[in-house]
Amino acid sequence: MATFLFDKIVFGPVKSRRLGTSLGINLLPTNSKWCSFNCIYCECGWTSPRPYNVNLYPSRKKVQEDLRQMLKNMKSEGSRPDVITFAGNGEPTIHPEFAGITEDTVSLRNDFFPEARIAVLSNASMIQRDDVFRALKKVDQNILKLDSGIESTIRFLNQPPPEFSLDEAVKKLLLFKGDFILQTLFIKGSYKGKNVDNTTETELNAWLPLVRKLNPREVMIYTIARDTPVRGLKKVSPEKLKAIAEKVESYGIPVSISA
Repeated sequence: MATFLFDKIVFGPVKSRRLGTSLGINLLPTNSKWCSFNCIYCECGWTSPRPYNVNLYPSRKKVQEDLRQMLKNMKSEGSRPDVITFAGNGEPTIHPEFAGITEDTVSLRNDFFPEARIAVLSNASMIQRDDVFRALKKVDQNILKLDSGIESTIRFLNQPPPEFSLDEAVKKLLLFKGDFILQTLFIKGSYKGKNVDNTTETELNAWLPLVRKLNPREVMIYTIARDTPVRGLKKVSPEKLKAIAEKVESYGIPVSISA
């Protein structure tokens, strides 16, 4: 199916299902997707093979300049973002200057729209880096992915690198001591002749205990909304998402649903 890439460093603002009026920051090239995962449902398509040329990342200075100009324009037009979101064509935290760019973004937000939130949509693959961990602790909405409590499902859905370990990922997430938002995409369908459904009783019986253990300040659950690189993937119904949300809420954890 057709997918799309963001063609600017700073894009939008757009209406986000989960975040409101969002001004996006893309720290990856505008002509390809760079990521540490290769999720079969990603709206940006397949991940380009590594290694990535460090010189092709947008520079910290360029990101700062583009963001300042966009915020200045919005201010003069009388519009405002609810949130400034690091998203774009892949995993934002793989940018070698992610921490510094985050500092710049916080400063610019404070200058132009101090009431706006700063969010990062991340697959949590880089939180072992101290600079990334500290940067994520500084933003308002640190949104980290965990699509299953079963490693084989994660390998199928997210296609992480060979060194990925669910146990290690959970240990890293625990370091946030609940100060993060957990994000999970629920999906059904098939890929390469294999069925996938992370809403089954078996899946939820593995995922829910991890949610309880991690005790995030919020859980965001959602399903696909745009085209994916794989045919045969299906949305999960709003009713099913609501039923999953109710299980999480029974732990005293707030849940937002994007159907």
